[in-house]
Amino acid sequence: MLKVRIPATSGNLGPGFDTIGMAFRLYNYITFEVLAEGLEIEVSGEGAEEISRGEDNIVYQAAKKVFDKVNYHPSGLRIKLENNIPIARGMGSSASIIGGGMLLANEISGAYLSKDEIFKMAVEMEGHPDNIAPAIFGGMTISVVGIDRVDCLKIEPPKELHGIFAIPDFQLSTMTARKVIPVMIDRSDAVFNISRSSLMVGALMNGDLNLFGKMMEDRLHQPYRMSLIPGMQDVFNQAKERGALSVAISGAGPTLIAFVTGDGTEVAEAMVKAFKKHGISAKTLDLYPDVQGAVLVKTD
Repeated sequence: MLKVRIPATSGNLGPGFDTIGMAFRLYNYITFEVLAEGLEIEVSGEGAEEISRGEDNIVYQAAKKVFDKVNYHPSGLRIKLENNIPIARGMGSSASIIGGGMLLANEISGAYLSKDEIFKMAVEMEGHPDNIAPAIFGGMTISVVGIDRVDCLKIEPPKELHGIFAIPDFQLSTMTARKVIPVMIDRSDAVFNISRSSLMVGALMNGDLNLFGKMMEDRLHQPYRMSLIPGMQDVFNQAKERGALSVAISGAGPTLIAFVTGDGTEVAEAMVKAFKKHGISAKTLDLYPDVQGAVLVKTD
């Protein structure tokens, strides 16, 4: 029996569309146990009623890709998923279970694949690396997908930096959020994002959190996704007025993340009130970055 703990993530971080992400201390737990025969899937926690218990289950599908790759076929398998990351909220729930499923499948079949090989396979399944990379490696990650390779750089965020996640009570699929983004962009918008994402990373590496916050601006996806998240601009404004360094859509949304240092209580309360003004109920989580990524844990 093997168990993995894998963190929630926030992708994009403003200008780093499909490229930059950060892991946070909220975890899904996945357990694999080889059986004599059959497939058993147990799910508890967030969205348990929405998750398939059949062969189309994403954890199983992820594991099967590894099993097929290394030519290992278990006689039977029991999968337990303890789901603590909200589903379809922009906090990397799919990345966590894809990455976790692949890592466990690799371990249970003999650990023939490296973590980098697992990362590449997970990106192929997920479609973009901004959530997969921090889920597997932890910290803040910058990833580039090439023709036959995926490169990733990990940075450990300053210990005082944390995120206030304002999680509205509705789901937003990544597919829906992607459909509103135009296929063609203006060159000035491209330059806007390239310059800010580059300086944002440099600022974080230098520990300049004020500059890090100022650079979390975007013209490629957030202006178009605003129509899908009622009250988004109001939430942004209220969080900044209460002292947030920056605010961004977490992944594809609808969750919004405000970066802070020190006490984030006022920021959290302001974000919830701003959503409420637009008829949206929301809860908040105050999470610090995770720097370990996916780790195997002892089973009971």
